[in-house]
Amino acid sequence: MFTKEDVVNEIVTGFDEKLKASISGEGKSCTELVDIVLKEVTFLVESSEHYKNELMSIGIALSAERNQEALLEMIVEKAMLFTGADGGTLYIMSEDEKTLAFKIIRTKSLGFIMGGTKGSEIKFPPVQLYKEDGSRNENNVSAYVALTGKTVNIEDVYEVEGFDFQGTRAFDQKTGYRSKSMLVTAMRNHENEIIGVLQLLNATNQSGKVTSFSQRFQKLVESLASQAAIAITNSSLIRGLRVLLDSFIKVIAGAIDEKSAYTGGHIRRVAALTSTIAKGLCNSNDERWQDWVLTRDEEDELHIAAWMHDIGKITTPEYVVDKATKLETIYDRIHTVEARFELLKQQTVNEFLKRKCEILSLKTENSDEELGKLDQELSVKLEGFTAALELIRISNLGGEFMANEKIAKLKEIASIEIEIDGKKMPILDENELHNLSIPKGTLTDDEREIINNHVVMTEKMLGGLPWPKKFKNVTTYAAEHHEKLDGSGYPHGKKAEQLSIKSRILAIADIFEALTAKDRPYRPGKKLSECVRIVGFMLKDKHLDKEIVDFFITSGLFVEYAKKELTPEQIDSFTYNGIKYDPTLPTTDDVGKDN
Repeated sequence: MFTKEDVVNEIVTGFDEKLKASISGEGKSCTELVDIVLKEVTFLVESSEHYKNELMSIGIALSAERNQEALLEMIVEKAMLFTGADGGTLYIMSEDEKTLAFKIIRTKSLGFIMGGTKGSEIKFPPVQLYKEDGSRNENNVSAYVALTGKTVNIEDVYEVEGFDFQGTRAFDQKTGYRSKSMLVTAMRNHENEIIGVLQLLNATNQSGKVTSFSQRFQKLVESLASQAAIAITNSSLIRGLRVLLDSFIKVIAGAIDEKSAYTGGHIRRVAALTSTIAKGLCNSNDERWQDWVLTRDEEDELHIAAWMHDIGKITTPEYVVDKATKLETIYDRIHTVEARFELLKQQTVNEFLKRKCEILSLKTENSDEELGKLDQELSVKLEGFTAALELIRISNLGGEFMANEKIAKLKEIASIEIEIDGKKMPILDENELHNLSIPKGTLTDDEREIINNHVVMTEKMLGGLPWPKKFKNVTTYAAEHHEKLDGSGYPHGKKAEQLSIKSRILAIADIFEALTAKDRPYRPGKKLSECVRIVGFMLKDKHLDKEIVDFFITSGLFVEYAKKELTPEQIDSFTYNGIKYDPTLPTTDDVGKDN
């Protein structure tokens, strides 16, 4: 920041020049000169206080700005405003500290605006800090400042030695511009590292005449550059932390994906669908949702919750997550059961062969008749074993509801004995019979409890993280995706009044994805009509929020999601709230695409 001495020096310097002019007869009289100087003193003192306050205000604004492009733009424009500079350029140091990249370029009198939020794309190559032979490129003024950290204040770039301004001269010749005074200063962050360079061109006085950059303004710009560097570093750190968080979330989803071939896809689709529904509600013209809006932070919070909602499945055994059949554990035990039946058949055939040998050895009149009966009995037994194994195979798939009659038949089959290593044992052990008797799906009650426990683990794992204030509800939303409005959900049995709109959206996205998913190992993806029918039952039982489901289906977002994520075979016509929807028919947009 400039000092009182800077102000005094500027006044004395100005007075000295005016006095010389007066003596030579080229200027004002002494009386007039004193009056002018007094006015300038007043102006400089008042402006010093103004700039001091303005610099503090800019510091606050720089600290608050989170958009990196807007931040860089603000730095250049404020520096130009302070100094009356006609032009300004801001460079940012590359990570390898070998180049300076153009980020903002402004020339007010030419209307030249490049970079930032308002300017055109900058296509200039970066400034090289080192030459091809490895020596420092100190002939370039911006490179010199970046390498040395020294501020360069030039009164006239056409008359200075030591720097190469051929590019500046070429620009002037092409545009008719006249580059003259230049101030170039380094931008140092809180660790005293140079992260960029701020360059100002052609300072102007109150009358608009190009003048040099005073020492007062040089210190002002140096102070501004220092504040700006810290603000840029903070912005970069914040952005970097967010990128790190997003990357970490994707890594976790990838880890779950490695455990299960379909769960990673589930997480991605649920996250996308959650955001789609939430943004759709924000943009809806429906009176019900006109007052429901999400800030950027709230959108991010819900998005993170959707990506993390199944993180607890990291602790769930793979064979439970991926249990495609009822007998599957580390492997599908149906193959063991099949081997037992093959052994049983062989043992049965051997037993009948022994009996045949006994009959043949006796050679009675009824031998042929007895042999015929044995063959018929053996055939019936083998056919019975084949039918029993086929029932077991079908039951193992878990694709249809198991009626009590089938469960009773399985118990009957389980009583069949087989001899292994000289010991008699049932063809199905207790655990196998228990699994095959699952009425619906492939999971036992214990395994379903293990699956359900993933929500508890999600809550525990996310609850242990130090979330920033703006993401404080991530754990809540993620842990409530299996709660139901009637209180029958898990893990806490919360009711409608305890569940936020965001939690309800995530729960709906999770349900629709699960119903339509085409990559589940235990069943094919359901058609739209079947999904809508099942969701209708859930709405009737007050499991889901009807208003959100109504919006999702009637707004067309449901069909858009289906066309993006489902197979053509899954997309069929359906009826919802008495209205028929047929996604298979071409829409106006589809016709436009064909044309």
